[in-house]
Amino acid sequence: MTRYRAMTLVIAGLILPLVSLSAQAAEMKLLASTAIKSALEEMGPLFEKATGDKLVFTFGPAAVLKGQIDQGAVFDVSVLTGPLTDALIQSGKINAAVSAPIARAGLGVAVRADATTPDVSTDAALKAALMNAKSIGYNGVGASRSGSETMIKKLGIADALQPKIKLLNKSAPVAVARGEVEMGLGPVSEILPVAGARLAGPFPADVQSFLVFSAGASNATKNARDAKLLIEYLRSPAATPVLKSKGMEPG
Repeated sequence: MTRYRAMTLVIAGLILPLVSLSAQAAEMKLLASTAIKSALEEMGPLFEKATGDKLVFTFGPAAVLKGQIDQGAVFDVSVLTGPLTDALIQSGKINAAVSAPIARAGLGVAVRADATTPDVSTDAALKAALMNAKSIGYNGVGASRSGSETMIKKLGIADALQPKIKLLNKSAPVAVARGEVEMGLGPVSEILPVAGARLAGPFPADVQSFLVFSAGASNATKNARDAKLLIEYLRSPAATPVLKSKGMEPG
């Protein structure tokens, strides 16, 4: 039995007992952070097969998507960083009763796939790698910016690196793969799926930061039951192996 088939059966076992046999399939719009894109793209078809629902994804930086929701974007479920989800709950955009953390991602260093992989396993090694890089980039509006800048400050090299840091309007590993910067900083889950880029390694433990992602159902959704089922699935044991394979951890 393939992993896909096994996971489909697990998901069906978790979800189908909750679904009315007379219920019609729904089309659901998901707004989700780029950092969890690869995991959702693998889990989405499994959920669709188990429920008959159709998922329509829009991916982007969490802050950008939150701004779209503030401006009236229509959605059924969002998967954004915890603080942004909390803000949307406070503003009445997301149902607090149908919201929960689903995963977290640590930050790491990306280099071109054809480049020599630098050692970033310790504070000293990471510091040397950053100092030796000709250019360093991270997303200027992404949720990981704060963690990257905090790491640089903890290493005591913020002033030295400033001339070669580039704030990007795209995912850091994509910029690395295109040759726009030599080294990229961002969520490990964003680095792993990018062709042309490679994970040099996660930040060392004492300078590591984690992005926690929460799923929430829109207060305006017409598919409240299906949204709740999807969020329960994203938090279920069936999601765990997918999250781990994409460089994330459950909850």
